Amino acid sequence: MAWWGKLIGGAFGFMLGGPLGAMLGAALGHQVDTTLGRRAGVRYRLGDQERVQTAFFTATFSIMGHVAKADGRVSEAEIALAKRIMAHMGLSPDQRRTAINLFNTGKQPNFPLDDALDQFRRECHHRHTLMQMFLELQLQAAFADRRLDPSESTVLLHIFERLGFSRQEFEYLVGMVRGTQQYYDYYEGAEPRAQKPSLVDAYAVLGVSEDASDEHVRKAYRRLMSQHHPDKLVAKGLPEEMVTLAKEKAQEINRAYDQISAARRQLH
Repeated sequence: MAWWGKLIGGAFGFMLGGPLGAMLGAALGHQVDTTLGRRAGVRYRLGDQERVQTAFFTATFSIMGHVAKADGRVSEAEIALAKRIMAHMGLSPDQRRTAINLFNTGKQPNFPLDDALDQFRRECHHRHTLMQMFLELQLQAAFADRRLDPSESTVLLHIFERLGFSRQEFEYLVGMVRGTQQYYDYYEGAEPRAQKPSLVDAYAVLGVSEDASDEHVRKAYRRLMSQHHPDKLVAKGLPEEMVTLAKEKAQEINRAYDQISAARRQLH
């Protein structure tokens, strides 16, 4: 929790500035003071890993709250999903309170979505893989009630496009997250009545068609495993506390690939 320790220590967190810094300061119960780091004699250059981790944490939970409220109300399932993500992260009591405060901030009608997204994109230095993980978490939260409401879909598509992702990437990640959620529910018992994932789910997770060649399927699998490699994501700025989520995602990708491979072996 190196980034969190520096944030609480005072010399780092409030150097973030901008809308994300303001939201974080409010969530922590502090006034934002951009001179605090300089008074402490500490300098941080833009893009330091801790800064990216702080921005990722702040954007994840505040925008998750905004997406949850997109359909006019925050469901119990969406609240439970947010709490499950916090539990998986093993947040300290202080971190958990901050995450909940950020989630509630995102629910407010005056939430500065575009400003927050623009700053998040800058802080991530346009790192596509890191931003994709952020988007997967937003989709996962939206699917908490096992469906994607049209109003949620509209705001999520806007979020994708604001971060430089295409509609095609949006549609692929919707299918992928829906598929990985099916695997998680079935194998981890998250949903008692969950049906066993189908081959359609498996192909959706990998983002390939059923008539794709074996080599194309392997390449898609390897690309996804590389994108979700925990060490690589942490190096790019994923908070260490979210490593478990990345590992879960990689496990579901593995299960989908194994299912496709087994089905293809039976045909040969």
